[in-house]
Amino acid sequence: MSEMSYQQQSMMGATGVELILALYDAAIRSLYRAKQAVEEDDSFGRRFAVKKVVDILLYLQARLRPDVGGAAAVSLADFYAAMFTLTLEASHVASAEGFDEVIGCVRNVRDAWAIVALDPAAGRILPRELRTREEKFVAPVAIAEVLSVAPRWSA
Repeated sequence: MSEMSYQQQSMMGATGVELILALYDAAIRSLYRAKQAVEEDDSFGRRFAVKKVVDILLYLQARLRPDVGGAAAVSLADFYAAMFTLTLEASHVASAEGFDEVIGCVRNVRDAWAIVALDPAAGRILPRELRTREEKFVAPVAIAEVLSVAPRWSA
């Protein structure tokens, strides 16, 4: 059996909301890498970093459940689609400022999730595959109740 990395070990005890925060953090790190690649005129590095961001956004969007989350899930779907488009546009024109805009928007929503993480009921809003073993047995609640504190993501 292979050894787990530090990151894998640290995520073993994470709640579902903490896992979402980790995905947002990874997206933000990759956006910064893409911005740095633009500044260094490194098109391969930019494309590699953008692919990571796009993969994370698609993963998060694919796990939304409008039947459970209602309007908040629809808003998150719109957010992910907008960030996907803005990321690809920033990459296409190699714009550091474009990446800064996406970083700001993603950070705003990430910060809202950090507030959600403080609420013990938050785990109930997550799709089953993003919940920890303990959280899977908690009945779902409306995502709108928990995410109503999120600031509007459009800048």
